[in-house]
Amino acid sequence: MTACGSSDSTEEETTESSNEATTADTTTEDTTESAGEGYSIGISMPTKSSTRWISDGESMVQFFEEQGYETDLQYAEDDIPNQLAQIENMVTKGVDVLIIAAIDGTTLSDVLQQAADQGIKVIAYDRLIRDSANVDYYATFDNFQVGVLQAGYIETALGLADGNGPFNIELFGGSPDDNNAYFFYDGAMSVLQPYIDNGQLVVQSGQMGMDQVSTLRWDGATAQARMENLLSAFYTEERVDAVLSPYDGLSIGIISSLKGVGYGSDDLPMPVVTGQDAEVPSVKSILAGEQTSTVFKDTRELAKQTVAMVDALLSGEEVPVNDTETYENGVKIVPSYLLVPISVDINNWEAALIETGYYTADQFE
Repeated sequence: MTACGSSDSTEEETTESSNEATTADTTTEDTTESAGEGYSIGISMPTKSSTRWISDGESMVQFFEEQGYETDLQYAEDDIPNQLAQIENMVTKGVDVLIIAAIDGTTLSDVLQQAADQGIKVIAYDRLIRDSANVDYYATFDNFQVGVLQAGYIETALGLADGNGPFNIELFGGSPDDNNAYFFYDGAMSVLQPYIDNGQLVVQSGQMGMDQVSTLRWDGATAQARMENLLSAFYTEERVDAVLSPYDGLSIGIISSLKGVGYGSDDLPMPVVTGQDAEVPSVKSILAGEQTSTVFKDTRELAKQTVAMVDALLSGEEVPVNDTETYENGVKIVPSYLLVPISVDINNWEAALIETGYYTADQFE
């Protein structure tokens, strides 16, 4: 997959990782009929509040069970003690591999030591687990590139490369306990910072850096409240031209705040608003002319790649990775496999989301 839509200029961008991200091999079938027979996989997901995690969990269960594995899928509903208890239970039951999408990637050191003591391998799923030597592999998307795509869309939509401006922009970041949030933000700022420095982009609030723009637990209500405060404090006489939002759930809250003060009218058009995950409400918002773009990460491919990594791990074969330098978790560099995200907008949503079978057309009727 490659970047497409209106953010064509970002297709040439690369991340700071030493190894170019590549699309996962979509084939998870092994030459034997039951590659996973006799093995048990514990899958710990953070929450059902985001449809993407539901999709991730269901896809992994499907692909693992097709290979003959037994699975134990648990959702912690963004409760850290609950996730720890669920993982401890999986360790006690003696699963062979743990696949964990952490709520807070800094809280798992003790339980992962318990897993290591039992010889259980660990794959961090989409969110890096920090401060532990007992993370064997990491399966994710190219998170720096996600931010590049989001900011590149803003760059193209506003014509910044052509010298247009100045424009007002506000910045939102993800949850400060999610390692990915920093990659998203850094990727975006690699594109936006030069335009801020030369005055083509103006952050009226002055709020920059993850310490000022992060959104705990990726909570849409928190983003909505912050956007309302920004509008009342800094935009009574100014207009917002763009909002960098790293996640669709935040984008919906941000857009609600904007609509509440009149944006979306002929006199006050909706600013460029980015997003991530191509969740149904945000795709509908794009079709309605509100949210401008999202970044699509085909979680089916991530699930398939994770199954391939587990197959190799348990069979003693070389585990497929394509990045061995980028993801340092505070203790070690975690060997990783990065998949490629794509930018989606009104122009390519059907090709990216419907024709690939990720969604059905009736979900948007």
